[in-house]
Amino acid sequence: MAATKLTSGVLDIEPQTVTDRICQRLVDIVGRDQHRRGVVVALSGGIDSSVCAALSVRALGPSRVFGLLMPEKDSSAASEDLGKLLAEHLKIEYIKQNIAPTLEAIGCYQWRDDAIRIVFPEYQKDWKSKLVIAGGIDGRFNYFKLVVQTPDGKRQEKRLDHKQYLQIVAATNYKQRVRKTIEYFHADRLHYAVVGTPNRLEYDQGFFVKNGDGSADVKPIAHLYKTQVYALARFLGLPSVICNSKPTTDTYSLPQGQDEFYFALPYEKMDLSLWAHNHGLPAEELAYCLGISREQAEFIYRDIETKRRTTAFLHAKPVLVENVPELGL
Repeated sequence: MAATKLTSGVLDIEPQTVTDRICQRLVDIVGRDQHRRGVVVALSGGIDSSVCAALSVRALGPSRVFGLLMPEKDSSAASEDLGKLLAEHLKIEYIKQNIAPTLEAIGCYQWRDDAIRIVFPEYQKDWKSKLVIAGGIDGRFNYFKLVVQTPDGKRQEKRLDHKQYLQIVAATNYKQRVRKTIEYFHADRLHYAVVGTPNRLEYDQGFFVKNGDGSADVKPIAHLYKTQVYALARFLGLPSVICNSKPTTDTYSLPQGQDEFYFALPYEKMDLSLWAHNHGLPAEELAYCLGISREQAEFIYRDIETKRRTTAFLHAKPVLVENVPELGL
């Protein structure tokens, strides 16, 4: 086969130019268009929220960026440590608010555990769990497995019924929605805007919770592939431990990569796959670049389109039964 044109170089950016453009747009959007005094950023310790916070500081100054650490009982202690490290590196004001009591009170953990016990009746509160996607890249339909682990480290997994899958996901989505409520409280208190942190891969493929982490007033990096977000992190001089961090969901009690839960491949390969699909490259070219079969590359393209179709609802605005012309709606 002839050498492919597709390489990781297609995602190269000029960091200074990209940074300047984003920062100028943040100034215009937050100050001129939205008439807000600054921004609130939820700090997960991950690369996306870290870059969004750093860009906000460059655009508006550290005194106009407010950070939030919002751990709960399933989130990693390392995430909180990284969030604190970033806030102190950027010299921004921040607070910690543990959302576990709220989640407990509204039944987040109970609804999740009830669904898990239908699959594993012996499941106890001190066990850990996560969901894992399977099947698709191997030429079968996508399906989810439930993985549980006992305190002594013994793991079990079973294919998950659709009803239990939906209940576990719905319960887990409480976490993102509670966090967003807290973000908007502080935004209202300070007369600030809320920053959303999805990158292009997440935004395109619907990897967010509607009215949870998908809700925001401005999304500075939704046009950037995750590979490019990492490049910006290095350019912005963020701590190396953040620049070298591996993407995780930090949502389930067992460690879980985004490729385990949602995407067919690790982010570097998914970025190239999405770029290739967006630019009309044939599946054969993607297959050659990634070292996979043509059939697997074709599946990835189909999966991209399927996710766009099935998550379109997440992007949709509320539908009015009749227009309200006075508001231009």
